[in-house]
Amino acid sequence: METPHRTIVIASALVLGAEFCFAGVSALVKYLSTDLPSEQLVFFRNLMAFVVLLPWLWHKGPAAFKTTVWRFHLTRGVAGLAAMYLFFYALAHLPLAQATLVLLLSPFLIPIISRFWLKELVLPQTWLAIAIGFVGVFIFLNPLNANLSPVIMVAFIAAVLAAYTKTLIRRMSTTESSTKIVFYFATLATVLSAIPLLWRGDSIASEHGIAILVMSLLAVAGQLGMTKAFSLAPAARVGVFTYSSVVFAALMGYFFWDEPVTWYMLAGTIIITAAGYLALRTRRKAETGGKVGS
Repeated sequence: METPHRTIVIASALVLGAEFCFAGVSALVKYLSTDLPSEQLVFFRNLMAFVVLLPWLWHKGPAAFKTTVWRFHLTRGVAGLAAMYLFFYALAHLPLAQATLVLLLSPFLIPIISRFWLKELVLPQTWLAIAIGFVGVFIFLNPLNANLSPVIMVAFIAAVLAAYTKTLIRRMSTTESSTKIVFYFATLATVLSAIPLLWRGDSIASEHGIAILVMSLLAVAGQLGMTKAFSLAPAARVGVFTYSSVVFAALMGYFFWDEPVTWYMLAGTIIITAAGYLALRTRRKAETGGKVGS
């Protein structure tokens, strides 16, 4: 059944709003990182997500949390938390748009991980999209004419870990509901990220406390908006707008930190968006045709 045009417009607006929220989270992390350790920022980011889940936990009851794949949940929690720490570190030391862009390599890495781990078929069009995506990143970063920080590799490792966790979610989804997966990640991430606060739990100024609250609320709003968008319309129709976060990040970096916006950043973003659209369309056709993988 074809999704109505009005629904597509609403879903697209929700994705754009969600990506604006995520870019805002990144900007606040960069701002707060000058005075607060990343350990505190990661903890409060996870704590808010857990608090939002509490009404759902109360409603579902303990029976909803039974699982036989503890190993997968724990692995996903550790890998996801490590990706968050690395990404927050990259945000503190890189231009906002650069850090955001490198993390957006994650969707292009998922088919590679799925091919070698889950043995899924990867279509030639998907390999082409991956290649185009990396070309776009190369143009955006302009390594031939710019002195790139080695922290770029930190952001890339975060992208690899994020891709791994998303692939792991696909593996778990055969037996676990999405709400259960979210619950275990929020719980594990909150508990594990609280441990470093035993020696990094410095006092927080009131203005920083407000910024942390706004950061957490934006993160939750972005996640809810994205979830609602993909429940209204297929990813192949609206998923390409997820790359708008680079544009939002570049604008925030320009206005708040005087970070330059150049023609090659614009060209790289357009190429990456086109590659993302190709990958999404290819996956939709593969799923419609009953093929496994992308």
